[in-house]
Amino acid sequence: MPDRPEDSPEYTWLYGLRDDAGQASEKASGKASEHGPEETQVLPRRPGGRTRPANPAPPAPGPGGPGRIQPEPGTKRPRRRRFPYGKLVLLLVLAWIAYLVAVPVLAWKKVDKVQAFPAVTNRPADQPGTTYLLVGSDSRKGLSKLQQHQLATGYAAGQRTDTIMLLHLGAGKPLLLSIPRDSLVPIPGYGTTKINAAFAYGGAKLLIRTLEQDTGVKIDHYVEIGFGGFVNAVDAVNGITICPSRRMVDPLAGLRINAGCQHAGGIKALAYARSRHSDPALGDITRAKHQREVVSAIGDRVKSPWSVLNPWRYSRLINAATSSLKVSDGTSVIDMARFARGMTQVNGSNGLTCSMPISDLKVHWDRTRALALMRLIKTDKTENVPKTLCSPTGLIK
Repeated sequence: MPDRPEDSPEYTWLYGLRDDAGQASEKASGKASEHGPEETQVLPRRPGGRTRPANPAPPAPGPGGPGRIQPEPGTKRPRRRRFPYGKLVLLLVLAWIAYLVAVPVLAWKKVDKVQAFPAVTNRPADQPGTTYLLVGSDSRKGLSKLQQHQLATGYAAGQRTDTIMLLHLGAGKPLLLSIPRDSLVPIPGYGTTKINAAFAYGGAKLLIRTLEQDTGVKIDHYVEIGFGGFVNAVDAVNGITICPSRRMVDPLAGLRINAGCQHAGGIKALAYARSRHSDPALGDITRAKHQREVVSAIGDRVKSPWSVLNPWRYSRLINAATSSLKVSDGTSVIDMARFARGMTQVNGSNGLTCSMPISDLKVHWDRTRALALMRLIKTDKTENVPKTLCSPTGLIK
């Protein structure tokens, strides 16, 4: 064993030292040293281990500061993953569309369907456009005794209607036509009497048969809404604005309001639309005018973007409108969507609101003007309706 560890072959080999004899023999043979004198040597690989440099060099600082490794030349820096805002917005939009569809579909399942059309063969032939019959009945469905007292609806049994309207939609302007409930017309099987008696005697079927017989207009869909649904619809849009031209007091309708434009909630709006004794001069004619005013005001509020953007208001409005609703069997949710859209268009320059032309306050229809107006509706030419056929009272001024 050598005296000094430096003289041992293992020491010489481990630290890269060479004795003079070894260097001389390498020079003599002309071969380069397998490990140059300045190269760092590594330990032999252990079984199952890995080779590590004896003196590892520290990583070069990258552009991000000390400790970050500089990417090799020619390689792209990996991009930082960003939050998928686009996908999130898309998911929210799809969820909102699904909500807008689901609410009316679910509410539609609660709507009552009725056999509204008469089983007769002499109904008018198909006509261009679509005509809806809207009836406001005195149905107290869903109202408690207290609510009936608050609304001054009374507790009468049976069925009556204070509101009869035709909504025509087609190529021209939407047209909303009021038919005064006291209109004297022939009712099949009952002679000439007030038109609302047809609803009392035979419901929707007799009323549709009477209207089709007397006007020649074919009714495609029937829509009936009760007191509760009317009040709920007004409250769902946070009330409407009414503009009575005079002070109105009608205890039978529960109405007491001053002249001028004012806010009205559901109870006040219903009383305003039902009152017939506050105007002794025109009576039922003024009531029909107020009914169109209220319906148009609801339509104005419904078409506000907030009715769709606010999920609570949207849900309240849909469920309020269907809370006491009846429609003809065969009327679909799409048909009702068109109806609702038409009701938002009749006010102002986008549509027409008229009363049936009458010749006196007893209320006899003006045959000449009424037939002219019905002819324009039947042929879907509402764009050509003149003011002489479409007035708020039905009378010629």
